[in-house]
Amino acid sequence: MPGCLLGSVADRFGRRQVFIVSLLWYSLANLVLAAQQNGFGIDLWRFISGIGLGIELVTIDTYIAELIPARDRGRAFALSSFITFLAVPLVALLAWLLVPQQPFGIDGWRVVVLIGSAGALAAYFFRRAIPESPRWLARHDRYDEADRIVTQLEAIVIQETGAPLPAPHGSAADESGTGSFGEIWSPGYRGRTAMLSVFHFFQTIGFYGFANWVPTLLIAKGIVVTRSLEWSFIIAVVNPLGPLLAMLVADRFERKWQICAAATGIGVFGLLFAAADQPALLILLGMLVTLSNNWMSFAFHNYQAELFPTRIRARAVGFVYGWSRLSGAFAGLAIDYLLHSSGVVSVFLFIGFAMVMVVLSIGGFGPRTRHRALEEIAARG
Repeated sequence: MPGCLLGSVADRFGRRQVFIVSLLWYSLANLVLAAQQNGFGIDLWRFISGIGLGIELVTIDTYIAELIPARDRGRAFALSSFITFLAVPLVALLAWLLVPQQPFGIDGWRVVVLIGSAGALAAYFFRRAIPESPRWLARHDRYDEADRIVTQLEAIVIQETGAPLPAPHGSAADESGTGSFGEIWSPGYRGRTAMLSVFHFFQTIGFYGFANWVPTLLIAKGIVVTRSLEWSFIIAVVNPLGPLLAMLVADRFERKWQICAAATGIGVFGLLFAAADQPALLILLGMLVTLSNNWMSFAFHNYQAELFPTRIRARAVGFVYGWSRLSGAFAGLAIDYLLHSSGVVSVFLFIGFAMVMVVLSIGGFGPRTRHRALEEIAARG
């Protein structure tokens, strides 16, 4: 949660710079984590690396939203999520292969953590390859830099497509506010802040309530430990497919209804998973819950970044996203209690209730964003 709440640094220092620094932070913290010899050191450096990760996630959301045209924003977020979720089966495979071993005389878990720190090697490439957000530059009166970046991007698009760009559409300016944390609670934005805070508190229960508990839930249904881990890996393999398949519809209908549809899928498929007892059906339903989770994930990362103006985008996203980190700790305790006191069905009733709250908050109070410029969405706060 601290990392998410520090998302405001990207509003002050720039998306590109903060992305690179947070990547280095996370990578170096993991490097130190791999060398720890006791539980306190491991917990401390996981906490420190988590701060860097939280800042990075917030910065990525704001950066993609500001750089991609409205008509392609959904597909861009879906592609980003696809690449991100490729790490899930990869890490699961590495953990399965390396954790029980001692490659090169090093504990397997340390090797897995060290692999995760390799992102530091990419920081130099990213520093040279990615431009700053033109919107952020314009907000800070660096108009010449913003114009140069936009001109370069337009030239690349023309070269790749072989066609002239459409005429730009005028949009309302969104830079008249203070750019402070208090502005996210101003009359124009406090409804969105409250809506997304409620959404994030409950969405985590569905997402991590299943993803983090798959092996335990399978064991609770009578599956032996070794088979549970095998099935969990099979289910994890489909993680990248959710956003990949969703690219087909990411910009075809409203983001808010995509989130609601995915949340409904999590609730329905989860309850069916709780009632199933056939191996093939359990795996299939587990995959469907996972696909729904990942569809919801890429859609809300896109949606939350669209609802606020450039001057407060990162701090607003960081604040609302922080509620998911808080509820994540609560959800783990609640699921553990329900699983051991009432069984698997009660866990998915709890998850189903959380998904109902997601649908009510986003479906009932979320504005439309599809094919609308960020300035237009912000101006109608």
